[in-house]
Amino acid sequence: MGYFVTVEPGVRVFIEDINPKGNKTILFIHGWPLNHNQFEYQFNFLPKLGYRCIGMDWRGYGNSDKPFAGYNFDRLADDLRIVIEALQLRNITLAGHSTGGAISIRYMARHQEYGVSKLVLIDAASPSSVPKEFTNKIIEDTNHDRPQMLQDQTGIFFFQYISVPKSDWFVSMGLQAANWATSAIMATLRDENVYNDLGQINVPTLIIHGIHDKVVPFTKAEETNKLIKNSMLVPFHYSGHCAFLEERDRFNQLLSSFA
Repeated sequence: MGYFVTVEPGVRVFIEDINPKGNKTILFIHGWPLNHNQFEYQFNFLPKLGYRCIGMDWRGYGNSDKPFAGYNFDRLADDLRIVIEALQLRNITLAGHSTGGAISIRYMARHQEYGVSKLVLIDAASPSSVPKEFTNKIIEDTNHDRPQMLQDQTGIFFFQYISVPKSDWFVSMGLQAANWATSAIMATLRDENVYNDLGQINVPTLIIHGIHDKVVPFTKAEETNKLIKNSMLVPFHYSGHCAFLEERDRFNQLLSSFA
């Protein structure tokens, strides 16, 4: 079931709500430059176990409205708060991938963990900023040839071989985002970080991270693990930046046993 939630005047974000009558709820926050569809192999599995799975597209991405502004971590965390309030969610598991992990971390600190009882960080962009040479190159490439940039990044995301159709699927998700939103998130990753937020997280936290991650190195997950006092780090030995796809079955089992 898909619908929209208004997060500020003239800006709606898209929500995919699967199995609304499920016993437990997991709210998934996608990564850059994708959208909620990246979790389709969780959405086809977890509801069978009784979970309610909610996918939210950030502003600027997927089916959501695409304003020119509002792509800093505070605003994106505030959008998340409005969604959680609008859906009247309580005692949920919040699961964020990559930049979605950073947004989830900022949410937990900025909104005092409102509505969330467990946190899952998947190859999260934490705790430090992304190097300027990396982000500036992506911004430049986005403004020059965005389809090629997306193709290049797809190759970096995966450790295991992926088929051409799967690569095309990833690129197609990236192309659903606005050009300006694609660049703006890179600027946020360059200029902001969530280091000071991590000590404010108190809920049980599961950190899943591919040891071959070229986007957010595994050492960053180890730092995050040390900074979140009630956290557990689980290395995924056959994954890069997409553990939820590259080791899908193990990921699904681990998430379902934790949530």
